[in-house]
Amino acid sequence: MDAAEWITTRSLGESWVEIARRILDRGRTCTYDSRPIRELMLATLQIQQPDPDDAFIARHADRQRLAWMHANFTDHARVPALGDADSYATRLFDYDRSGLDQVQWAVARLRADPLCRSATITTFQPHTDTTYIPCVSMLDFWLDEGRLQLTVYAHSIDFGAKGYGNLVELASVQHAVAGQLGAAAGTLTMIVKSAHIYDSELDYMRGVVASV
Repeated sequence: MDAAEWITTRSLGESWVEIARRILDRGRTCTYDSRPIRELMLATLQIQQPDPDDAFIARHADRQRLAWMHANFTDHARVPALGDADSYATRLFDYDRSGLDQVQWAVARLRADPLCRSATITTFQPHTDTTYIPCVSMLDFWLDEGRLQLTVYAHSIDFGAKGYGNLVELASVQHAVAGQLGAAAGTLTMIVKSAHIYDSELDYMRGVVASV
């Protein structure tokens, strides 16, 4: 296996471009659900100023795909494109449709103990996730010198069609939690086992990378 990728940038858009550049330059030919992709394994993106209103993403991302991801994180309806799987909104704010708001649970832990290192939540619902496994499966929040840090684990992220939307929505969650705690938003770190771009998006991403 190739060496793990580590990317540190200031903004969400810079991180998206850099991981895309590396996938285009060095990604291995592979398949995901029988569709051809270029793939890098074990990529870590560390974003120092994760602003959900990232100007580069707003300029270069597909607006319909951004809207789709926003709905996934805010609408509790099932997601037809994912085989009617639960949305991230359900997984985060009504886990397994049980009434458990995991984000508020994490906020409560950090309010009770600002040094807490286990304000960790999952999106995986093993009783119902039998065919679709959510790409983003863990969010881990902690406070460090008045800044709310967020580390995310994902088994796979499509950085051609969806990854920029994931980054924007995760940053939005981070800022919302930080606001409830009276803290500034700190670093957003995303650990991705399979960072990839589908072959159908290669030309689009080449254009995005060339625009920098």
